[in-house]
Amino acid sequence: MRDLFLLALLPIMLYAMVQRPFIAVGMWVWTALFFPNGWVYGMAGHIRYNLLFTAVAILGYLAWKHKPKVQLGMIGSFVLLFFLWTCISTMTTLAPPAVSFEYLTRFFKVVMLFVFVALTIKDKLHVDFVLWCLVLSVGFYADLEALKFLASGGGHNIAGMPGHVLGDRNELSLAFVMTLPICYYLLGEYGKQSKALRLGLLGTMALLVFAVIGTQSRGGFLAMAALGAYMYIKSDRKVLLTFLLVVLVAALVPFISDNWTSRIETIQAADEDASFMGRVVAWKLSFIMAVKHPFFGGGFKSLEYFPVWSDLSREFFSYSWFYTGRALPNTTVGRAAHSVYFQVLGEQGFGGLILYLGCLASAFFKAGSIARRARKAGAPAWLRTLGTMLQLSIFAFALGGAALSFAYVDLIFCLFGLVLVIEKRLLPATLTQMAEQPGGPDAVPVFVPAPTLPSVLQPAHTRTVSASTIASQHV
Repeated sequence: MRDLFLLALLPIMLYAMVQRPFIAVGMWVWTALFFPNGWVYGMAGHIRYNLLFTAVAILGYLAWKHKPKVQLGMIGSFVLLFFLWTCISTMTTLAPPAVSFEYLTRFFKVVMLFVFVALTIKDKLHVDFVLWCLVLSVGFYADLEALKFLASGGGHNIAGMPGHVLGDRNELSLAFVMTLPICYYLLGEYGKQSKALRLGLLGTMALLVFAVIGTQSRGGFLAMAALGAYMYIKSDRKVLLTFLLVVLVAALVPFISDNWTSRIETIQAADEDASFMGRVVAWKLSFIMAVKHPFFGGGFKSLEYFPVWSDLSREFFSYSWFYTGRALPNTTVGRAAHSVYFQVLGEQGFGGLILYLGCLASAFFKAGSIARRARKAGAPAWLRTLGTMLQLSIFAFALGGAALSFAYVDLIFCLFGLVLVIEKRLLPATLTQMAEQPGGPDAVPVFVPAPTLPSVLQPAHTRTVSASTIASQHV
């Protein structure tokens, strides 16, 4: 039944993507994070949806007559330089070349997603569509898994689909946390237009929290707690957030198991936890690899190649200041770095880490700058909220990724692209439009529906008219 449903929708989706390249880019994101092949079992499972939608997006852009101006800015420069750096590190890889080239190919697809987000997305409707695709992928999976978690009384352990980019439960948990601010933005934009959308987004936000708990991921829990505190500080809706927090905590209590509690309590004594200290060992070996190969590191997946792991282990005691407790390197198999920072450090060297941190820092601060500039200029509230929520998602990744090998995931590079688009296109266009309106910055905002969408999907857009015009209409 799923196969027939998906195959019936496929021609409609392809037609829409051909007509509007931004739809193809959104579906590119959706297939990358939703993994439709994992949901079907028959003939529909043999179609490579992500490759198909990627090809349609590229061809659609090439055939597009009204291409927006290409502006890569600081974020784009860091991303492209980092990709070029990974190409060089792959040529000098310490891992089997076939393995490193395979992962370079995967990362190339991620960078291509970033590039086509930057090339194709040009206005608010496009940005919102991509964000909806994110929610309908990661958020949809969280809804289903969280409902299973609740139905089982907290006994269901949530994990990702095997073979999927979010297959690991810790990485899946972080993706759930990163989706929360996106839901918050969409709730503010679309919740007032439809009761169904408002309830659906509120429910998804609640279920995302339950899903994070259901993964039993300590990193995901810490990222969610930090995000909650940061979101509370940044938000203008503190009363609503306080109410939601109280309701969620009260609802969560019956589903918190002793196993989950004991697992979270190990955070307080991390140096006594074998799992965590095993990660610290991997961090130290990643550092040793970067010291031995400071420019380009060991290449993709080099630390997990046991001959490399074994060779680095011989120098394990060389840096006594790098505390690892009583933990020692595994003597039978190599391990992943379990940190986006040490992963990049070991695989791409100190130069690669600087470029990667440049990607994160530039996107984070640019998103914050968008919110501040929009607020200072009196721009519509959606622009301020969008910048803040994207900044919060990047913050969640930067914090939660400190204990995960998650550096090259599609989700964060898609967010980089959206921040770039907002900085270079949406914010300047909005400020220019405000300056050209009668009454200028002193105009009174009047909300009108967008004419291009059905009423149930229309966010609140603003046009400005002067106070004198309003007064004359009431005389």
